[in-house]
Amino acid sequence: MKNSEIKIKMPINVKKILSILYFEGCAGYIVGGCVRDSILGLIPKDWDICTNCIPEEMLHIFSSFKVVLTGFKHGTVTVVIGGESYEITTYRIDGDYIDGRHPEEVIFTNKLKEDLKRRDFTINAMAYNDRVGLIDYYGGLQDIRDKKIRCVGDPVERFREDYLRMLRGVRFATQLGYQLESGTFDATKELCGNIINISVERIREELNEILLSPAPSVGFRLLEATGLLKYIMPELETCIGFEQHNPYHHEDVFNHTLSVVDNTESDLILRLAALFHDIGKPETFVLDARGVGRFFNHSVVGAEIAEDIMKRLKYDSKSIEQVAILVKEHMSRYENLSDKAMKRFINRVGQDNINRLFKLQVADIEAIAEEDEIDVRGIIKLKGEVERIINEKQPLTVKDLEIDGYDLMELGVPEGKLIGTILNELLETVLEDPDTNKKDTLIKIAREKLNLQERKLGVQF
Repeated sequence: MKNSEIKIKMPINVKKILSILYFEGCAGYIVGGCVRDSILGLIPKDWDICTNCIPEEMLHIFSSFKVVLTGFKHGTVTVVIGGESYEITTYRIDGDYIDGRHPEEVIFTNKLKEDLKRRDFTINAMAYNDRVGLIDYYGGLQDIRDKKIRCVGDPVERFREDYLRMLRGVRFATQLGYQLESGTFDATKELCGNIINISVERIREELNEILLSPAPSVGFRLLEATGLLKYIMPELETCIGFEQHNPYHHEDVFNHTLSVVDNTESDLILRLAALFHDIGKPETFVLDARGVGRFFNHSVVGAEIAEDIMKRLKYDSKSIEQVAILVKEHMSRYENLSDKAMKRFINRVGQDNINRLFKLQVADIEAIAEEDEIDVRGIIKLKGEVERIINEKQPLTVKDLEIDGYDLMELGVPEGKLIGTILNELLETVLEDPDTNKKDTLIKIAREKLNLQERKLGVQF
């Protein structure tokens, strides 16, 4: 397909903004990711617009709309039309990058080519409008055809402007199923250590995008090949080439891990758990008397390592907790559990997390077994029992009790630790016999426990 044959369907509000700019004697184009995604037949997340119009003029041109000064000194304003926000940015040239992240100054230009020249990759350096068509000074369309991620101009120079671009290159290659062009790959390898200058929050977001890609293993192998992995996640690099010396595992820990990640659905918590599920193996490895590799307690150690990594990358506390639980429990295989034990298991993993555990366990088995040897019947049976208990709405936590702390205080229990102690003891009773979860019954049991406490301590509450 030639550049002149490219036709991009734009939202009506984007067309309106471009028409207004044109009417006022200014140029306007959609630019970057929205052009790339449209060519690829994907739905753009954002529609970014660039123009030769300076910010002060944009305030006047779009005065009939709500305008937000998002990055005014850097040439960006946000115009709100029909409740949707659209960023419009003046063509610009970035000054010197003093810290590998931010330009020292921004210089406005009236040349689109100069603006596109400062962008990271050729596939992100294309612009389009209906009047002119596709503007592609740097070969982005050909790189899409060739499935290549290539920097605009000198890759070393592009990466030194913002070292996160190295990780973004890996992310785009993973998401799109492309290759890093050789010069871009070599520059990443040369400068990989500079990724430590980038904030962990920005690194985390790129890692999340890699993990949510169709085949995350592609990205993590690229991270390893370019040298980025040892700076971002050295704990995972330790797993590379770590042979398990176990008849059930034909791959090293790293490759087995990536097989499990690829076998899971695109759920961030689940894929993080898959990434970390065996990360404790190198630390716990021992050879038994027969020369077979054993990894005692690796799930517990792995959960601790997963917590450390996620805290370092500043994940939220709920995500850290959910992932750590999945890693810790991934080796659990329960048979013939009583309902009480089943409820404890559900509580320990969490109702909103437990299906992820079953999916992780199935993915783990699928990654080590031959197709005709895969046996997940035990997991399916346990899943069915768990669903039965949840569907029956049997009480599982203190919150499910027909009595609370206020009821205990009315009985004379002082506010404090003793309330929690008695509530947990009542829960044990209810887990054993759900029929006891009636307010009158629980108050009676609580009174007996309170009397016992009084006799034990010699104190009247």
